[in-house]
Amino acid sequence: MPSRDTLTPSSPWVELSASADDWDAADPALLLGMLGQAQWIRAFEEYVLELAGAGLIHGPAHSSVGQEGGAVGSALPLRSDDFVNGTHRGHHQFLAKAFGHVLPSKSDGLPELDENVRMVLRRTLAEICGLSDGFCRGRGGSMHLQWKEAGAMGTNAIVGGGVPQAAGFAWNQLHAGTDAVTVTYFGDGAVNIGSVLETFNLAAAWRLPICFFIENNLYAVSTPVSEVTAEPRLSGRGTGFNIPSWRVDGMNALAVNLAMNEALEHMRAGRGPTIIEAEVYRYFHQNGAYPGSAFGYRDKAEEKAWRDRDALEMLRANIIRRKLATARQITAAQKQVTAVMQEIGDSLLEAAPGGKPGQRRIKPAAWPDSTFVDAGVRGDLSELEGSRYEEAATFSGKLEDRRFIDVVSDVIGRRMETDERIIVLGEDVNRLKGGTNGATKRALELFPDRVLGTPISENAFAGLGGGMAIDGRFRPVVEFMYADFMWVAADQLFNQVAKARHMFGGDGAVPFVLRSKLAAGTGYGSQHTMDPAGILTTAAGLRVVAPSNPFDYVGLMNTALACDDPVVVLEHVDLYQTTGTGPVDDLDYRIPVGKAALRREGEDLTVISYLSMVNHCLEALDQVPQLQADLIDLRWLDRASLDWDTIEASVKKTNRVLIVEQGARGTSYGGWLADEIQRRLFDWLDAPIERVTGGEASPSISKVLERAAIARTEEVVSALRDIASN
Repeated sequence: MPSRDTLTPSSPWVELSASADDWDAADPALLLGMLGQAQWIRAFEEYVLELAGAGLIHGPAHSSVGQEGGAVGSALPLRSDDFVNGTHRGHHQFLAKAFGHVLPSKSDGLPELDENVRMVLRRTLAEICGLSDGFCRGRGGSMHLQWKEAGAMGTNAIVGGGVPQAAGFAWNQLHAGTDAVTVTYFGDGAVNIGSVLETFNLAAAWRLPICFFIENNLYAVSTPVSEVTAEPRLSGRGTGFNIPSWRVDGMNALAVNLAMNEALEHMRAGRGPTIIEAEVYRYFHQNGAYPGSAFGYRDKAEEKAWRDRDALEMLRANIIRRKLATARQITAAQKQVTAVMQEIGDSLLEAAPGGKPGQRRIKPAAWPDSTFVDAGVRGDLSELEGSRYEEAATFSGKLEDRRFIDVVSDVIGRRMETDERIIVLGEDVNRLKGGTNGATKRALELFPDRVLGTPISENAFAGLGGGMAIDGRFRPVVEFMYADFMWVAADQLFNQVAKARHMFGGDGAVPFVLRSKLAAGTGYGSQHTMDPAGILTTAAGLRVVAPSNPFDYVGLMNTALACDDPVVVLEHVDLYQTTGTGPVDDLDYRIPVGKAALRREGEDLTVISYLSMVNHCLEALDQVPQLQADLIDLRWLDRASLDWDTIEASVKKTNRVLIVEQGARGTSYGGWLADEIQRRLFDWLDAPIERVTGGEASPSISKVLERAAIARTEEVVSALRDIASN
């Protein structure tokens, strides 16, 4: 018979309860602070629902009424340099963190609703209404609340989407030499999201000071937790990742507070992440002012049972019992905040002209100006002022033939010498003497502790890099081993990193660099060989750069690493082992954002390309000498950085265009570019724009089928000969 030994988790998983003795021993200032803030949050949320019912909230109103105990219990022990982020139902946590930032650390009675608190209430309400005085200038609304000064780093409309970023905040806090921590709030629905579990693993492996705070409100919209997981005690996830975990009654604010203090002691001591699961109950449906029973997925008896355990009433009863405040004082404080919310609302609203009696509208002056719509999608590049820009033709330093991959390695290492904020992370970047291709060789030689090998979890480590960049104390260089893996991390790249600056008001820098290689022609098949340029450039917040030679790589990477916008640096594996003109000892110059290079000049045709296809175009032009063409190496591909001056000058000279790219038609970059050229320059075109692309299908493993699926020199030659014959 086989023997069986019972295994025990490496980290504790406990259920913590607050006893009557705990309530008696609790600091009066703590209890009064929790009740006062909970009343402010309750009044705020009830007023938001009132405005939503009157049609004055554009978009959702995800109320947290009923969940205030978990918010105040967990947020009161936090300092201003501690960070929080959250999910779409995050008003209560945002407010609790903001109150903690503006309030004095201790008071003798119920907290005072002073001008700073009024400011927080007013600006939060303005943000939820989409108004210019909001913390994000009206861009974030109900689901995207950020006030970095208070350590409130942003709530998030993607379920679980903010969790990987929180790991980035925690990484920065740890490596900046502080004992600050990050608390990331999310609900029961997010516990089953892959990026959340990936982040559990990454945070535990790297011992990050992050608390994963699970608000288990028992329903993901209308789906009960018991229907979607076999273990509804969600803090049980922690044992699988060696993360100490607490389970508490979230309606008991003191129990939450006790658990959070234990978790903080663990994290501030440098012992890694924690999980707290607080079982709470939202009194209303997912969105709006109707209870869940109105939609049939909860019954009134269940709702009453939870309301009978209201966190505010529990605080109130214990405070009165301990004679810390009277019922009259508590009621007066409640009436005061209700009146303040009405005053704030009155300052934003006016009678609707021609409306029904009592009907109101937002004051027109409170809205953002419509011209603000695109402001802050990206920065103004003022951080690049004073740059030394160089081109190979005028470069005064020493040049010689250099392998492309060697200059990739050298320039990253050089920038890490001059900027201690730069951190490299990705799969295997810290192994194999420089990663899978040698790109991190020099960085590993110089700064092995700043080259971080990650688990195979692109969403987690891309999001962690995004959090590092949003905080700003470090500048991440994230590597995806293959460009196709961007799809795995699409939420973090497109929904989070690309949108963060604009979504949170337009002012916050996001200095994030993503390196990734294109590998068509290597035999790695359909899931490792895409050209992502056509997809990446649909995201307005990303800048995209595509170097075609060693000299340009150095200058373009230097610019990317100095830029306060997120930049994707595309590299083609075909270039890695090739040689070309590159710098020997001067690795400090830059190449301007938005400047293309004219690689060849001619009168007959404008050829436009990027990456390795630039060299294929040069080879093809040599084989079709009867056609003299301008060859434009774009270098910068995103719409904001495209060099229209160079393109327009060439097209007005040649009156004909050929766009050349290697990858599949469906994700084509050239399709958009051709459309835009025709829109801008139609009057100068003597013929339709021609294009060279790969096939419809992704490249296959078969050498013959792979070659048939991509474009190289031969396809460009064929297109040039067709043009020359017409």
